Amino acid sequence: MSFQITIEPLGQGIAAADGQTVLDACLRAGVWLPHACGHGVCGTCKVQLLEGECEHGDASNFALMDFERDEGKILACCAMAQGDIVIEAEIDEDPDAQFLPLEDFEAELVEARMLTPTIRGLWLRTAQPVPFQAGQYLMLHVPGVDGARAFSIANAPQDGLIELHIRRVPGGRATGWLHESLQPGDALRFTAPNGRFFVRKSAGLPMIFVAGGSGLSSPKSMVQDLLAEGCELPITLVQGARSRDELYYRELFEALAELHPNFTYIPVLSDLQPGDDWAGERGFAHEALKAHFANDFRGHKAYLCGPPPMTEACIATLMQGRLFERDIYTEKFFTAADAANAAPRSPLFKAL
Repeated sequence: MSFQITIEPLGQGIAAADGQTVLDACLRAGVWLPHACGHGVCGTCKVQLLEGECEHGDASNFALMDFERDEGKILACCAMAQGDIVIEAEIDEDPDAQFLPLEDFEAELVEARMLTPTIRGLWLRTAQPVPFQAGQYLMLHVPGVDGARAFSIANAPQDGLIELHIRRVPGGRATGWLHESLQPGDALRFTAPNGRFFVRKSAGLPMIFVAGGSGLSSPKSMVQDLLAEGCELPITLVQGARSRDELYYRELFEALAELHPNFTYIPVLSDLQPGDDWAGERGFAHEALKAHFANDFRGHKAYLCGPPPMTEACIATLMQGRLFERDIYTEKFFTAADAANAAPRSPLFKAL
């Protein structure tokens, strides 16, 4: 059994299977609705039900209050149509968004190696190409673990294999399995593409990328994609790490900087010990960012990926240097593991 979902103001109609959420039906039809947690706790995917009836599913009473239900509001990530429905949603018409439909993929692990003492690189081969925009992520199904896990895609869309950087989370069942049990030849399943983190190429402005830890995944994909396309705009990548052991892909970025005069690579280490052999920048990523640009970021677009303290410090630095919200993009995604601790929020920067 299937139902018709009509999305206003687009006027577009899509099909939804019985038991399929409104959000999943829209994404698989290439219609992007704002969303973040995917588990009914953050309220980002709240839309207006204009006609028809929906089952609310596991929507939190905090994310969707009783009076909002009475007003016909639903959370698209949980709501399931009970017949043909019409919804009204905020559709972000970004000229750089490709609106690729969400798809399921079967993959084989063809290579795995440690990139740092805590980050394992995985390379997956799929039977068919995986369409995505540089900066997007996939939802990986880990055997024996409830709920899919989100991992950014680290390769450029032009590459044949899907590259992932998996940071080992202490006590984490999913990352523990991906580090210890998964071996070349094993099969995996994932859903892609997800997210709204991508380069606003049409702006035609110089770009700043700041990465920390396994947050390097998306900037690596984005920078390689831009350079492969022949972008001639200034591109700067600041990569923060605690020590040399945790600074990975340095040789790749130094080689790219040699080949492309418009690309500048700035590695910075924050936890050096006396006597460590390091001639590069010392301190934190936001400090290196401020020093390189002399605290003036006007006329740029900035893309930030990494631990929340790094991201927050970089946002503060950028805004102090006169770059504001419309030109700063951060990667934020939730997994099932986050749902239990997530709370309604009103962030300054929307999840992308």
